[in-house]
Amino acid sequence: MKRLAMVVVGLVGGMQSVDAGTSSSNMSVTATVVSSCSIAAGTLAFPNYDTVTGTQIDGSAALSVACSKGALTSITLGQGANAGTGSTDGLPLRRMKNTTTTDVLAYTLYQDTTRLVPWGNTALTGVVYVPATSSAANVSVFGRITSLQDVPAGSYADTVVATITF
Repeated sequence: MKRLAMVVVGLVGGMQSVDAGTSSSNMSVTATVVSSCSIAAGTLAFPNYDTVTGTQIDGSAALSVACSKGALTSITLGQGANAGTGSTDGLPLRRMKNTTTTDVLAYTLYQDTTRLVPWGNTALTGVVYVPATSSAANVSVFGRITSLQDVPAGSYADTVVATITF
């Protein structure tokens, strides 16, 4: 046993330490966050319109909007598929068309619940939206069918393009 101990000590004592050299470099890490948005329009289904009483009716819909946090955006609404004569992007004259005849029912889309600010299809008549987070949020659209329209009974419809510019 004594002999073994000496051999081990001799082997350990015979090892030499080798110092390794070092070198360092900084690695750059980068990323680009792109600005992006998506928009999904809901349905604005007005309540029944009674031509005998001729009373205006109101309705609303939601646009589901998701954008990069802090993106400066503008949401615009097109003139619709059945725009009236003289309609412009700045002041759309929207109309729903009877699904079986050529009759039309006029309506207006607004930015506010009081229905005082029309919603158009230009930067000046659109809604500015700046999201606080990248999560989807609803932006309300307020509509009104004006009073005293003498149209036949039936179903009326229109299609309006909602666009978000970012």
